[in-house]
Amino acid sequence: MPQMPFTARWIEAVKPPATGQVDYFDTHPPGVGLRVAPSGRKTWFLMYRYNGRLRRLTLGTYPVLSLAEARQRAMTARHTVAQGEDPALHKQTLSQAPTVATIAQHYLELYAKVHKKSWRDDARLLAKEVLPLWGTRKAYDIRRRDVIALLDQLVERGAPIQANRVLALVRKMFNWAVSRDLLDGNPCLQVKPPGKEQQRERVLQDDEIRAVWAAFGQLSPVLEAYFKLRLLTAQRGGEVRSMQWEHVDLETGWWTIPASSTKNGLAHRVPLSLPAQDIVRTLSSTPGQGPWVLRSSRRVGHPITSVHQATQHVIACSHVSFVPHDLRRTAASHITSMGFPRLVVAQILNHVEPGVTKVYDRHSYDAEKRQALGAWGRKVMALVTGETSKVIPWRRKDGE
Repeated sequence: MPQMPFTARWIEAVKPPATGQVDYFDTHPPGVGLRVAPSGRKTWFLMYRYNGRLRRLTLGTYPVLSLAEARQRAMTARHTVAQGEDPALHKQTLSQAPTVATIAQHYLELYAKVHKKSWRDDARLLAKEVLPLWGTRKAYDIRRRDVIALLDQLVERGAPIQANRVLALVRKMFNWAVSRDLLDGNPCLQVKPPGKEQQRERVLQDDEIRAVWAAFGQLSPVLEAYFKLRLLTAQRGGEVRSMQWEHVDLETGWWTIPASSTKNGLAHRVPLSLPAQDIVRTLSSTPGQGPWVLRSSRRVGHPITSVHQATQHVIACSHVSFVPHDLRRTAASHITSMGFPRLVVAQILNHVEPGVTKVYDRHSYDAEKRQALGAWGRKVMALVTGETSKVIPWRRKDGE
């Protein structure tokens, strides 16, 4: 094991051996070595003792790591030993640390798929925006500046709201990793959403309802039913898509959404107005229906999923710009304008009432919900057929 004072010129000129590997040691600081392989590869290392045992720590390769940098790393490693830690073991632990891709996979499997009905959205967002940049990097190596750079890139692309969604997802994923002791900290700490959120207030007016209703008829029977039921029942898209025959009672006119299908995890009873019942009854005569009311024509045994293309077709036919969620807001706003109390509309929408009152209010509001959605169904049919609607106004009870 040759020992000599290392110089930059000597390191550059040292010749590789014909066979085997040769280790050279610096005289100062002690323990710093250079291994030269027959291929010409030169690797810096440090020999030190930890708990009485001789240990070896690879510092890097030359010329990527210069002599001065190798000596500095050696000094840092010796300081670590003086603090009672083994730098080689620490390096091994870091090399086995999970990558961002691994963290993302565990997050999706162990958390998102278990607790979030929208876990597929998380998976798509990670695959599109996060993993192409960070997937192979160690999760512990992601810093706040990396998060900011990712968000800035999305903003420059013209997608500031998408940047908000990415930040929320990455923050959630890293928080979960910290809770599972996979990481020590969250790099999203104190990072603010770059996009200014604007709450949608789009409510379709009477002439727009007529136009989109006519355009719904240009779709397949299942997609036509989907859009019309969203407008008539004021329920969420995922809840309408997952409607099953076992949850629908056409004799009594009730649709019960199980807790597993609702956003708030609470079972929800929805009265079906006569127009809604007619739509569902028409679908019940379709052969090979299976358990789903709105079955997919592409995936046997599954409900419909994406309605994006259908929405764009309706917009093109009706010349009315909207997103499907606007149908829910439209129904709620029109029902309120007809004189029905906001509390009844909140019950229709299955919103959780704030405060302690909800604990004691066990009233189901079934009668009120049926009256409100029945009146709304009659109004919609009057609008789309041109007939006069006979809407029974809301009558307040004494004390309301």
